[in-house]
Amino acid sequence: MKPINKIVIILLLGAAIAGCKKSFLDRPNVEKISATNYYQSSTDLRLATASLYGGAPWFQWQQPWLLLGDVLPGTAFYSYYGDLMQLYTRTITSQNGIVSSAWSGLYNVIGQCNMVIYAINNQSSASLSPTVKNQAIAEARFIRAMAYYHLAVYWGAVPIIEDNNKLLTNALLYRNTVPDVYKFVTKDLTFAAQNLPLTDEQGRVTTWSAQGMLGKVYLTMSGLGHSGSRDQALLDSAKKYAGNVCKNSGLVLFSSYYDLFRTQYNDNPESLFALQWAAGVGYGNGNVLETYYSPSNIINAQKSGGWQTLQPTWDLYSMYSAKDTVRRKATIMLTGDYYPELNAAGGGYTAGGNAMKKHIVGNEKDNGSPQMTMWSSPEHPAMLRLADVYLVYAEAILGNNSSTANGDALLYFNKVRARAGVDPAPMLTADTILRERRVELAFEGQYWIDLVRRSYYDPAGAVKILNDQDLHHAREQFSYDPKTRIATRDTTAAPSAIPATINTFTMQIPASELSTDPKLAQPPVPYY
Repeated sequence: MKPINKIVIILLLGAAIAGCKKSFLDRPNVEKISATNYYQSSTDLRLATASLYGGAPWFQWQQPWLLLGDVLPGTAFYSYYGDLMQLYTRTITSQNGIVSSAWSGLYNVIGQCNMVIYAINNQSSASLSPTVKNQAIAEARFIRAMAYYHLAVYWGAVPIIEDNNKLLTNALLYRNTVPDVYKFVTKDLTFAAQNLPLTDEQGRVTTWSAQGMLGKVYLTMSGLGHSGSRDQALLDSAKKYAGNVCKNSGLVLFSSYYDLFRTQYNDNPESLFALQWAAGVGYGNGNVLETYYSPSNIINAQKSGGWQTLQPTWDLYSMYSAKDTVRRKATIMLTGDYYPELNAAGGGYTAGGNAMKKHIVGNEKDNGSPQMTMWSSPEHPAMLRLADVYLVYAEAILGNNSSTANGDALLYFNKVRARAGVDPAPMLTADTILRERRVELAFEGQYWIDLVRRSYYDPAGAVKILNDQDLHHAREQFSYDPKTRIATRDTTAAPSAIPATINTFTMQIPASELSTDPKLAQPPVPYY
């Protein structure tokens, strides 16, 4: 039986997806849920949807989210793990474990969302109002849309599954066409935008989350099948939804870029959707990014992990201007950088080499989290931030123009730069927006998505961005001398990756999936 169907069968039998944390993250154990004893009150619905924000449903996706988003496009380097080196060198095979984990993880999330949606529609108490039911369904459909968006970005045509039960009678699936996968995403997000509240308790999605994501999805769709330009109607939709968030949500950028990524400021108002990881939940349910990629176990919970850091490439480092010190230090450590908040009780931490800083939040004392372990960092990493939506809005306004000095585009673009302490831009182009997105969102799983979006309407340009990294020796590690403040890379090394082509932007379906469902190798079919 193929992995995606195993996941669904487990869901139908009621596997545990529990985690625990105060507030809405007091998740239920699904083994105790049945049609007769659950989905009977608004509290039941809130607990059921809370289980979709973190824990086991997202566990398999958390590392691929970071690695595919930042190693594939040459932002990060990691030498220890062969499957990861395949991402770095563009030699990915269909047996790659990271790719398989990403596929299974996203379909796991989808399966969990489908289960909750089905139960609310078919098992919930008749006494519950349509408003209460629709809000809960909207949360699940938002999260399902996030999973399908990433599937579309990475694999293109994939199977659309709305009802887990149908797999019991028809387990072999064709892929659905890329436009239909994106259409499915927009339908889920539109429902979410219409049925989610303006505000909710900290960490839960709202209509602004859905509208911000709609802006991003429409911007991505606008270039699909339109080589050389983008569909103006879809650009207008992107501008409409992203602009509504910018102008009417009442939300503003968090004051400190540096503090955005500290656990004390989890779920701040800039965070439109973040995974809700809890401390003390054990392996398979928690955030493991710090354990795997910290530069030293001294700054980790229980002084464990820190096996091999993600190192920034020269290509990322060279993106930072001389004034862009706040974002640089919050994103990447350079040799000699001092971080007083990491291992604070031990006098802080001085970086012994170049490393990723985001997701490195310190030990249990640094975070006031006694339950924190090597398998459960309390960081809530955002998959959608307000700054992202600001930049989406600016790009949607730019549209098919070569440049723009539009007032709204500059206003929101420069809000992002002002928070970072860098000079405002007087004019925007596609390249200046892409560069800003890379610096603002580095190590947040976004840069590969941005390049895929570029590849839809400018395939030659997207391929050139990747190949120029090797041409200019930018896809390399580098050394940094804290005394002279000089960074040095090897400008004689052979290319670190095979040349990119337009096919580089579409991932292979895992071999384990193809072997159990040969229909996945067939041409995609319409869903609508």
